[in-house]
Amino acid sequence: MELQSTQTLPVSQALAWQALNDIALLQRAIPGCETITPTGDNAYEVMITAAVGPVKAKFKGKLLLGELNPPTSYTLNFEGQGGAAGHGKGSAQVRLEAQGEHQTLLHYSAKASVGGKLAQIGSRVVDMAAQKMASEFFERFNAALAEKHHVAVQAAQTPAPAQRKAEAAGNLLGRFFGWLRRLVWR
Repeated sequence: MELQSTQTLPVSQALAWQALNDIALLQRAIPGCETITPTGDNAYEVMITAAVGPVKAKFKGKLLLGELNPPTSYTLNFEGQGGAAGHGKGSAQVRLEAQGEHQTLLHYSAKASVGGKLAQIGSRVVDMAAQKMASEFFERFNAALAEKHHVAVQAAQTPAPAQRKAEAAGNLLGRFFGWLRRLVWR
């Protein structure tokens, strides 16, 4: 599976970079995330409880950040296990682009593969769960950014033209983050 999309963040590029590397903020923003634990330089172990259709499981995964180019980009490699629910692995390239003094466009491109029960429940159910998870993640992430940096909530909720285009094209961002949540970050 290959996914690409963008998301508008209501803060400067430097603050967006900090937020994407803030374990506590990410843990609050990722639905079902129980823990994110550093295990080494730019390496983390993640525990997430997720439900996709009839499959609900606790997923344990490993994340490794590479090709760091602060505050512009990095590569995220991931693999995870959810027991009988399934497994997955892949990578994502994340790039931040300043859109003025108080707004940043997050670009991502991901490739991943999955197996097990989750791969068998059907792409429509998986896509719906992924869209819901992505929406929840960015709603929480933007709200946390708005609260932490005293940004008007309205700005955090205003989608960029690129985001609207991505949503109209099937919400690839939702698929990516949903996939990470349910299959990869276990």
